[in-house]
Amino acid sequence: MDAPVPARPTTAFLDRRYMLIVTAVSIAYLLLSAWLLGFKTDQLWLIAIFNGCYYASRPTRRFILGFSIFIFYWIVFDYMKAFPNYLTGPVHIQDIYETEKAWFGIMLDGVRVTPNEYWLHNTQVWLDVLTGSFYLCWVPVPLAFAAYLFYKDRLQFIHFALTFILVNWIGYIVYYTYPAAPPWYVQVHGFDFIANTLSNAAGLLRFDDALHVNLFGSLYAKGSNVFAAMPSLHSAYPLIVFFYARKTTHIFFTTIFGIIALGIWFAAVYTSHHYVLDVMAGITCASAGITLYRLVLMKSVAYNERIAKFYSVITK
Repeated sequence: MDAPVPARPTTAFLDRRYMLIVTAVSIAYLLLSAWLLGFKTDQLWLIAIFNGCYYASRPTRRFILGFSIFIFYWIVFDYMKAFPNYLTGPVHIQDIYETEKAWFGIMLDGVRVTPNEYWLHNTQVWLDVLTGSFYLCWVPVPLAFAAYLFYKDRLQFIHFALTFILVNWIGYIVYYTYPAAPPWYVQVHGFDFIANTLSNAAGLLRFDDALHVNLFGSLYAKGSNVFAAMPSLHSAYPLIVFFYARKTTHIFFTTIFGIIALGIWFAAVYTSHHYVLDVMAGITCASAGITLYRLVLMKSVAYNERIAKFYSVITK
């Protein structure tokens, strides 16, 4: 009697168990999203893209599994609409405004004003277009850089993506422990707290007006939370890109990323979306997240074992 042949590990492109998991997760996401936020076509597009990439080919499957880290970020950010942070504590409106003016105030016609108010009285069309262009980079640039790392150095891609998520979690913790209104809120509503205030593109509308488009107007109509100005994650993201670019790209591209970071920091204040305090907090969040990831998590044996497993998933 012949000895039984040991079962070989499956190499089939479509594995029934994983197909069931992907289908179940997709349906669960749609149902949960509809319950928390109501049905939106964005949710269908996300599921269509994920499933399309997952089933199209092995390379696209590896790519979408790698970028599932960023998909998770997008979902959590979207779900913030269902759990507004102004329910967790008093919203800081006047106190942060007064602190900004005391620390960074500028004299304008004999009156001390915040940097946002100064620029509101000194706008230039070329600055409107320039700052709007910089602000458009805040998500596309990290995603484009992540795609570059995915094909150049997959291990660095994982470290970059997980640092990105860690910085976001730090930012979210601050959002819910220190709800804060942006400068444009004071300009429109004063110091009174108004729950469920609609998001506002503020100074970025000048970009739309200059180019005769409705880009920022439509983007900010989908804003997740008005009272999440502190810290400015817009300011955190380009710093993460700059840090990892120093290790993986030519100095030319590193310089470009540095310029983009500076441009976004200035644009955040110029367009009245953030105080200087918010920008500094965003830079601090990014620095803290990078430090914690590099000096604590990457030193953990257990953590590196999980990284190795994920690496194998997106490379095999």
